[in-house]
Amino acid sequence: MVSAVFHSPLEAAREFAQEKQRAAPVAAPVVATKPARERFDWREFWLRVLPPVFGFALLVGIWALLTANSTTFPTPAATFDAAVKLFADPFYRKGPNDQGIGWNILFSLERVGIGFGLAALIGIPLGFIIGRFTFFNRMASPLISLLKPVSPLAWLPIGLLVFKAANPAAIWTIFICSIWPMLINTAVGVQRVPQDYLNVARVLALSEWKIATRILLPAVMPYLLTGVRLSVGTAWLVIVAAEMLTGGVGIGFWVWDEWNNLNVAHIIIAIFVIGFVGLALEWLLTSVARRFEYA
Repeated sequence: MVSAVFHSPLEAAREFAQEKQRAAPVAAPVVATKPARERFDWREFWLRVLPPVFGFALLVGIWALLTANSTTFPTPAATFDAAVKLFADPFYRKGPNDQGIGWNILFSLERVGIGFGLAALIGIPLGFIIGRFTFFNRMASPLISLLKPVSPLAWLPIGLLVFKAANPAAIWTIFICSIWPMLINTAVGVQRVPQDYLNVARVLALSEWKIATRILLPAVMPYLLTGVRLSVGTAWLVIVAAEMLTGGVGIGFWVWDEWNNLNVAHIIIAIFVIGFVGLALEWLLTSVARRFEYA
């Protein structure tokens, strides 16, 4: 007589799971694979490198053709030889008005830095105030519209009259030409902040300081950095002209001094140096701006 063995539902389920596990095939061990290395895009590389090289070569080629038989304008080869000699000792000193091109560049950058820094220190907070409060916006807009189109060099005699010296007058000129782009771009950025952000700040009863630092500043940062880029480019353009008029040490004065010496090769070298320094400033600020490009 065969006796039937009955199991509880829990035991039956456990036995069924064990039989299923024994019947399941054994999975192969997972082997970690290295991610495939991306292939270097040579086409994109050459498309980035070759056009600027061809453009520069075209410029030098046209320059060489135009100056092949010239006795007054130096050829590219003669200019290159002069540049090698010039940069062999860029920081020499032979007197207050006879210094190497390195010192002249540093003095110009120092003036630009001081004037630009003062403009940022005053222009950015004013931009926040003008963009935030309608009363100040209506009060300042006519003054900005009146003074912004004035040529920066028109302010140079005012600086000479007030400061009685060339160096602070040049810094004053940099200041007055640098302040407008930062002030205007900052004010426009504040005015374009979504009203919903300000409504939330009003509901939370945030102070004006917290509104400016927690809400307005992150939203306005792309506009602000655009103004900074425009300002530093304008400052570097203006300092050359200002130094030509005021004298002393600086890349602008150096260009004018070389013209008085009829050294055209050095003037061409200075043009390229001014362009490369401006390009470096633009690249630096563009790199900073990319870190703050968010909505």
